[in-house]
Amino acid sequence: MLKVLGLHDDEELAYRHLVGAPSGSATELAEAVGLDALDAARVLAALESKGLVARASSDQERFVASPPAVALGAMLVQRQEELRRAQVEMAELAGLYRGAVARRDVADVVDVVHGPDAIAQRFAQLQYSARTCVETLVRRDAAVVTREENDEAEQAALARGVRFRVVLERPAFEQPGFYAAAEQALDAGVELRVVPVVPLRVIVVDRGLALVPMTPRDDHEPVRDALLVHPSGLLDALLALFDFVWGSASRIVPGPDGVVEAAGDRLDDLDTKVLGLLLAGLTDAAIGGQLGLSLRTVQRRVRQMMDRAQVDTRLQLGYEAGRRGWL
Repeated sequence: MLKVLGLHDDEELAYRHLVGAPSGSATELAEAVGLDALDAARVLAALESKGLVARASSDQERFVASPPAVALGAMLVQRQEELRRAQVEMAELAGLYRGAVARRDVADVVDVVHGPDAIAQRFAQLQYSARTCVETLVRRDAAVVTREENDEAEQAALARGVRFRVVLERPAFEQPGFYAAAEQALDAGVELRVVPVVPLRVIVVDRGLALVPMTPRDDHEPVRDALLVHPSGLLDALLALFDFVWGSASRIVPGPDGVVEAAGDRLDDLDTKVLGLLLAGLTDAAIGGQLGLSLRTVQRRVRQMMDRAQVDTRLQLGYEAGRRGWL
């Protein structure tokens, strides 16, 4: 835990030991924490240079721990000041970067990231930098980063209050351990939906930057390149694609026995009857007469179904109803 303050593992072990002891020599420390005598002497010298230990007044070969509130408190304040300066520098660099992006040519709105390691690193960076939302389209097979490798960055973002919206393609249900992982993600606050097929892999952060792994020609080959897409018409198209897929996807919810299941995108009984009569060619007035509804009620329900299906015409509603299995 003290690595964030610049202490190595051996130094932290040694300091913890001395904090709980009246004093200690290099020999005693070596025996207590499993070091050889030379390493113990080196660790004590490092702790002394950092102000974490001092020599005992009665014996210069023995060391006592400095009070944690004083020694570690000073180091913490120093790190906080370094972080503050880094934040100021980051803001200045971000301003310069935005200016440079604004001057880019059309072809420069996309950066190419080469190699699996570089893609995985950029994937993690995007999530660690997220402030408001992370939106992802996920295929059944991992592109570069496995679910386990992604957990740390995802959990850190969720802890900051970042909203996660993830669309999976249905074959992901066949992956070993999917249900347990999905249930864990739902418990953490991730919003999950499912569609039969995801058109492409993409992760969008704060709706301002997207990473698109390039699909290799052979499905058995690893992903070797990805596109980092900056604000542009191309990014707008990716956002529109995500919104469309998200809107047409079914939610995933915890089942009664803790099993995660897909919540079907179904209509209630009355809407099903209205839609069936509409597709049979009846007018709104005739539908109302058949079901005992006012004309305004029928029109309102049809409009709500069109909004739900994200379509503009009743012909499109018929197509979407068939695709979604509403009838």
